Amino acid sequence: MLFKTLSAAVYGIDASIIEVEVDVSGIRTTEDHFHTVGLPDAAVRESRERIRSALRNCGYDIPATQITVNLAPADIKKEGSGFDLPMALGILGAYGALNKKELGDYVLVGELSLDGGVRGVRGALPIAIAARSNKIVNLIVPEANAREAAVVAGVSVYPVKSLMEVVGLLNGSNGIAPLASDPAAALSQAQQFTVDFKDVRGQQTAKRALEVASAGGHNILMIGPPGSGKTMLAKRMPSILPPFTFEEALETTKIHSVAGVLDSASGLVGARPFRAPHHTISDAGLIGGGVIPRPGEVSLAHNGVLFLDELPEFPRNVLEVMRQPLEDGTVCIARAAMSLTFPARFMLAAAMNPCPCGYFNDRSRECHCTPPLIQRYVSKISGPLLDHIDIHIDVPAVNYKELRAGSAPEGSTQIRERVVKARDRQLDRFAAAGEKIYCNAQMAPKQIRAYCDLTTDCERLLERAMQQQGLSARAHDRILKVSRTVADLEGAPNIEPKHIAEAIQYRTLDRSFWGA
Repeated sequence: MLFKTLSAAVYGIDASIIEVEVDVSGIRTTEDHFHTVGLPDAAVRESRERIRSALRNCGYDIPATQITVNLAPADIKKEGSGFDLPMALGILGAYGALNKKELGDYVLVGELSLDGGVRGVRGALPIAIAARSNKIVNLIVPEANAREAAVVAGVSVYPVKSLMEVVGLLNGSNGIAPLASDPAAALSQAQQFTVDFKDVRGQQTAKRALEVASAGGHNILMIGPPGSGKTMLAKRMPSILPPFTFEEALETTKIHSVAGVLDSASGLVGARPFRAPHHTISDAGLIGGGVIPRPGEVSLAHNGVLFLDELPEFPRNVLEVMRQPLEDGTVCIARAAMSLTFPARFMLAAAMNPCPCGYFNDRSRECHCTPPLIQRYVSKISGPLLDHIDIHIDVPAVNYKELRAGSAPEGSTQIRERVVKARDRQLDRFAAAGEKIYCNAQMAPKQIRAYCDLTTDCERLLERAMQQQGLSARAHDRILKVSRTVADLEGAPNIEPKHIAEAIQYRTLDRSFWGA
């Protein structure tokens, strides 16, 4: 007898509906013949052992017969344990244990434990979106994945804990209700941050640079001695970035769901991600990879912040592979069997010491590094990568008076208000011109010429800086982008010399180190 169920396979950050066809022969055999076809991987092939044990421990004695499972379309590779549940339901349906003749209006995913429990899987959110796209209104998922799937409107998501609950749901013997979700409430709750810029004493110049970077979506490099607060400042960047829109939250949640790092209690990434990989990470860990490509740290930081502490300690090849996502906002991973593209539009925040010992140019500690040693240390960061970073800022050690100052520093709420207003000005400007960009950092040369018109005084100031500092053509564009953001923070319609001067200030620090 033939019975069909529906499941889904995840490729990249999207999912495709898979038809699970189960054929059971009425002829008994002396051996157990359970065959799975349709390009299954090892985890799918091993499912027969889990399914047999789960059915037996749930009270279903399946005789030794010929069972053939086909996962269609057969030319797409299937991976993961999420096919356990639909295959088990297909076997029960083929033996007549289900009241329904077919399950064409249900998509089922879930891994079975040996006692019949249903464990969580990766990619429940893309699967829910695929079900809605194919006009399938019901989705049965493990309880651990229900919250993330329920954020998709138009699909009834049923959370289940065991195979018996699924059978009871399909046969009408239990009343499992679809899970209701309120994405707006989840987004609002996620905006409560545990860190605040009020905690940071001193560092007014660095705070201003982070405000400019957040307002325009610019990459930033902080240079300073150990203990000056570089990491502390970076960790507070998400608290001043504009709140997530639902579309941004959905796109980011898809990536985290596929990677298996989504918090099942929330079900939605409601705050902008902050990823801080260790400097021992591999290029595949940073960019993504694997036989079946998985998202890396640059994709997990999509719509958020990627923080690289001790930047020169990262292997050179790891840093160089970041140049494509910094330029394009995507990562393309090609394999013999498939080629997948992951979104990777993030703000890069990096920190480094000015020298190996960390105290070059420090007023309180003596540096013992020689000029060649400093040059070799700084040159670990290539010029092309450095040119992708819009803002370079010095973060000196905080003195005692600043640490013990009685006045409270400005908090993240006030800074965020200015950042949001600046972003709104950028969105209005680009929307009025029909541009499909969302912040100044994304401007291409065409937009720079259109929106960064300079007066004669601004031209003179910029020309003198380019000649004296030996800045590259790419640095010229970065200065114009940052000056446009500084003007937006002040609400100025045009770029003025003081905006250019501030932007130039954020490009000179790295040149002084190159010449050390």
